[in-house]
Amino acid sequence: MNYREHGPPHFHAWYGGSEVTVKISDGAVTGEMPKRALGLIIEWLELHRGELRENWKRAEERLPLLPITPLE
Repeated sequence: MNYREHGPPHFHAWYGGSEVTVKISDGAVTGEMPKRALGLIIEWLELHRGELRENWKRAEERLPLLPITPLE
């Protein structure tokens, strides 16, 4: 997430040379990434959707983002 982002609420994910943008509300993906990596990103999204929404609000208010636990 970046402070100068535009709506709708989303985040960016990178793996190797691939990048995707993932919409927080429904998991819609823009971009391409290997299936396994994308599956892990979607799993993480579903576990942390509330935290991602909170961080989006914080970014809009120019507040520091809170860390979100990675998958183990």
